[in-house]
Amino acid sequence: MTPRARLEARLVAEGKLSPRDVKPSAPLKGKDALFALGRLKTGEKNKTEQRFEDEVLRPGMMAGDILWYRFEGIKLRIADNTFLTVDFAVMGANSIITMIDVKGSEAVIQDDARVKMKVAAEAYPFRFQFAFPGRAGWTYEDVGR
Repeated sequence: MTPRARLEARLVAEGKLSPRDVKPSAPLKGKDALFALGRLKTGEKNKTEQRFEDEVLRPGMMAGDILWYRFEGIKLRIADNTFLTVDFAVMGANSIITMIDVKGSEAVIQDDARVKMKVAAEAYPFRFQFAFPGRAGWTYEDVGR
């Protein structure tokens, strides 16, 4: 709910505004409809991140392919006052740490997110990837190196 919509709802509830005076908001169109409508608290997973953990990370741990993972566990400094916190830091059985940023689809990956991941890939000895759900499981896109 937008700040304006919250204000209008409060004013209607208090009887200071008539419900017929509230104009319905236009539905989101195109690429805007793909994006989340707010921010979750730090440490709180969205549905796609939870699905990734349930479908990929936990089974990988049980199979021994993943030794360790942590949600929003590592914050990387990539410039003055610029940081990157990926969704999951994952250590595979080969002891390589992969920083995975989970997205709802490839279309929602913003240019600034790509740039931050590329800069981090140049500065840190980790593997960086975007992950998004596909028709047959998960699709991964390597970033950098």
